[in-house]
Amino acid sequence: MPALQPFRAALLALIACAALLSACGRPELHGTVLEPAKPAPDFTLAAHTGQTFTLSQQRGKVVLLFFGFTNCPDVCPTALSDMAVVMRKLGDDAKNVQVAFVTLDPERDTPARLAKYMAAFNPTFLGLHGDQAAIAPIMKAYGVTAIRRELPNSALKYTIDHSPFIYVIDPAGTWRELLQDGIPTTDMANDIRTIMHNGG
Repeated sequence: MPALQPFRAALLALIACAALLSACGRPELHGTVLEPAKPAPDFTLAAHTGQTFTLSQQRGKVVLLFFGFTNCPDVCPTALSDMAVVMRKLGDDAKNVQVAFVTLDPERDTPARLAKYMAAFNPTFLGLHGDQAAIAPIMKAYGVTAIRRELPNSALKYTIDHSPFIYVIDPAGTWRELLQDGIPTTDMANDIRTIMHNGG
């Protein structure tokens, strides 16, 4: 029996190694993963379509949540352009994704303005709005920072410096990851498929 001990030890090591490789072989997400994942804070806002958007009613879909404003010079159009590309890359899976853009500038971002802005990227994207009292607690729940900066010599009068993340919420309503600016759209699409089909 003692002669079997090295073989047994080697077999146990092989099993442990196989288990480790299996775990390592799981699809890897490319954004900042929330560990542990947690329920996405629920909220209700008006969509530019005139309908009410409630996050918890989006179960069954991956929600890509972004906070920005239509006069944003760079971060917002870049993020929305990336998400439009991602939707094309997802093909048939795109029907199970909802992009929701929460305005940080309710003073200027009217439903009509949001409708025009969303249409420039993808007609399925929803622009969400409400007064500052409605938006502020949602920002706090998601850790969104936004600072109004006056532009005295500009026709715009002011801009808003804000968090640039895309918040990824899975079909069960769990907040799974943050996608940062600069992640390739192919990687973004792969993350969304992973979360959509096997929970990441």
